[in-house]
Amino acid sequence: MSLDEVPGARAADSDAPETDAEAGTDTGTRTSAQAGTQTRGPDAWAALRPLLLRLHFYAGVLIAPLLFVAATTGLLYAGSWQAEKIVYADELTVERVGASALPLSAQVDAAKNAAPQGSVTAVWPAPEARDTTRVILTSPGLAEGETLTVFVDPYTAEVRGTLTTAGDALPLRAWLSEFHSSLQLGEVGRNYSELAASWLWVVALGGLALWIGRRRTRKAALVVPDRKSTGRRKTLSWHGSVGVWIAVGLVGLSATGLTWSKYAGEHIGRLQDGLGGATPAVSAKVAGAPAADAGGEHAGHGAGDGAQTVPVPADAIGIDGALAVARAAGVTESLRITLPAQGKGYVVKEQDKQVPVHLDAVSVDPADGRVMDELRFADYPLLAKLTRFGIDLHMGLTFGVANQLALAALAVLLMFMVVWGYRMWWLRRPTKERKLSVGRARPRGAWRRLPVTALLPLAAVTALVGWFVPLLGISLLVFLAADLLLGLAAARRLAGAGAEA
Repeated sequence: MSLDEVPGARAADSDAPETDAEAGTDTGTRTSAQAGTQTRGPDAWAALRPLLLRLHFYAGVLIAPLLFVAATTGLLYAGSWQAEKIVYADELTVERVGASALPLSAQVDAAKNAAPQGSVTAVWPAPEARDTTRVILTSPGLAEGETLTVFVDPYTAEVRGTLTTAGDALPLRAWLSEFHSSLQLGEVGRNYSELAASWLWVVALGGLALWIGRRRTRKAALVVPDRKSTGRRKTLSWHGSVGVWIAVGLVGLSATGLTWSKYAGEHIGRLQDGLGGATPAVSAKVAGAPAADAGGEHAGHGAGDGAQTVPVPADAIGIDGALAVARAAGVTESLRITLPAQGKGYVVKEQDKQVPVHLDAVSVDPADGRVMDELRFADYPLLAKLTRFGIDLHMGLTFGVANQLALAALAVLLMFMVVWGYRMWWLRRPTKERKLSVGRARPRGAWRRLPVTALLPLAAVTALVGWFVPLLGISLLVFLAADLLLGLAAARRLAGAGAEA
């Protein structure tokens, strides 16, 4: 049976009959003809609402499983920050806080002895008194994007452990991060998360508009669930009012999630660059050194790159000298030091992303300790700052544990929204149909009710958004094609039944 075919039965609902608003017409926005005048056409919202209802229905039925999976994996990721502190407590913390830390060079030497096959590329000094220092190395046999991290007690130079890491993520969080973004299916799997992020804002904003546009006797019903109702009406009340509370968070997750996506992410990056909002980087090029490949301060750190065409500068100041210069320049919080490579000097960055953030950076000439360049977060373009804050909020960094709890709550509530949506679909099923059936879709032809002055701009905006967010556009075309085929099949069956009669 097509989603649009309805036998002579009504949808099951244990309370009052379905209202006009639930059936696809708006009781609060009637045409002038209904009001007794013939002077004007239908209200724009009355014409647009059925179209939104149909879009929200199809997106809810077909995309909701992806949203549920994304929420579930996101919930796991939100908890991974605290989980890795427990799982990797031996590597991350020291047994006893000493009177003073050893020179960073001594800690690096200890890491080299523990992993002689590796090549040190970066060092992250212990940010807190009980933390270990992380020494980052490249090593043969590691996958792309992976590094070997040696955890060193800064007071004794004792090696507390060695782990394969991806960026700042330890194995547990790295696995959960990949699980959230691709279900551990590689590039193919990334399409799931991009499709979910592409539709999340559409579902959230569309649902918000539909809920706000409903006629209600109590204003509080907009944001407070009706616990006295039963059946579908009660479920709808929870679905709508909770949706109001979390709509901003869902749209934020969608927007920031798309920045990591493959297709929409490329468009977002180009747009940001074109608007002058690209994230700046500190220049680490040593004066007089030949130009190297453009790869940021991490250029030349990958294993198996072959012989270097640009020599590594002579290091006269050492890592301890570079650290002292950076601290004197005001770069002091949660430091990450990148070692010289291919005609570049030291790069010392702050990576404290909790409010108030510390993300300043300097580059240091390894020959004489001169500050070659410095970059202050306060000087970032506004778009770069907003991007940084958005990504860190999405990851649960900006406000620490509170941020992670908020993400977990959003994920749980999104899962409830999906369950409530499917329950309403089930409660709309025809009750006189003997065979298993499901809730009917909203009637076709809603777009034909729109005036041309609204239809053309809407079509243009839809096409633009579909191009900018490709998986949204492609999936929408697939929905339309499938719906058209279902409509043609239903019309043919009805015509056949009429001919037989």
